Amino acid sequence: MIDAIGEGWSLLLVGLAGGILLGLAARLGRFCTMGAIEDMLYGGSSLRMRMWVLAIGLSVLGVHGMQLAGLFDPAASFYLSTRWVPLASILGGLAFGYGMALAGNCGYGAIARLGGGDLRAFVIVLVMGISAFLCLSGPFAHLRVLIFPQEALLPGDMPPGIAAWAGGLTGLPPALPGLAIGLAITLAALASREMLARPGAIVWGGVVALAVLSAWAGTQYIADHGFAAAQVTSHSFAAPVGETLLYAMLGSSGAPGFGVGSVAGVILGAFAGSLIKGHFRWEACEDPRELRRQIAGAALMGAGAVVAAGCTIGQGVSAFSVLAFSAPVTFAAILAGAALGLRQLIAGFSTVE
Repeated sequence: MIDAIGEGWSLLLVGLAGGILLGLAARLGRFCTMGAIEDMLYGGSSLRMRMWVLAIGLSVLGVHGMQLAGLFDPAASFYLSTRWVPLASILGGLAFGYGMALAGNCGYGAIARLGGGDLRAFVIVLVMGISAFLCLSGPFAHLRVLIFPQEALLPGDMPPGIAAWAGGLTGLPPALPGLAIGLAITLAALASREMLARPGAIVWGGVVALAVLSAWAGTQYIADHGFAAAQVTSHSFAAPVGETLLYAMLGSSGAPGFGVGSVAGVILGAFAGSLIKGHFRWEACEDPRELRRQIAGAALMGAGAVVAAGCTIGQGVSAFSVLAFSAPVTFAAILAGAALGLRQLIAGFSTVE
């Protein structure tokens, strides 16, 4: 496949396949970060949060199983090949979570809603993509790098990951502690009658894990067998949204990559899922105050995700799957920011209105 269509298009197909699975999970399985947080804090249900934790646990098991089999090297991922900046994870995660509450969706959720015909989500996706690139390579990039420098590890440095750290302490191959941690997370997610009584929730949690694992395996294969240097990566929805916008405008200048395929896949999967459920309908914003909140939230999400090096999917599942130190810290910060934003919205503070 690589010889026939090249690395760029091969990466796009890998991203597209996993993105379709994620889009279907959002529309058919109701896999949603914002919904999970709202259910847990105000709905009295932990089911959707357990789906998220299950996706993490199965992803961790899959990644370290592939590592043990020699099919994937987690150290090749961005999350384990770059020095971790804890302050960036905390501040970026808080900004992303707060913005997510204002916007009513994370980046992944907004893309999925766009696939279902929600034009409000189109505004969120557009603003988030522009905001991400303003901080990634635009006018604010130098300030971001100055405050939160991203430095590549030097040869011989230990990857900033839990499995590598545990392996160094015990003398075991990092894959073995990784498998143990993945099993513990999976069992914790399943330790609920509500979860066990809803096999569909288990299936869709597994589908999300499959999307993440297929991305790692696919991009690793292309990096190993292609001629051009390819980044070993998995799904995240901040900078890839900006990349997709750029490709839509300047596509003739080069081949698309994994990020473009991933975003397009979520839209297609969500579109198919909404048709299957009979939920596709065009929706628009009728309240200027709501639109103002969504634009502000989208801008915070784009900037926050770039600072934290990932969003709810990027850090919350993809980085978690390789057990990067950044993942639990960023995810906890996202949860805290979202909880603060939801409380503010529900309390009706004048700063939001």
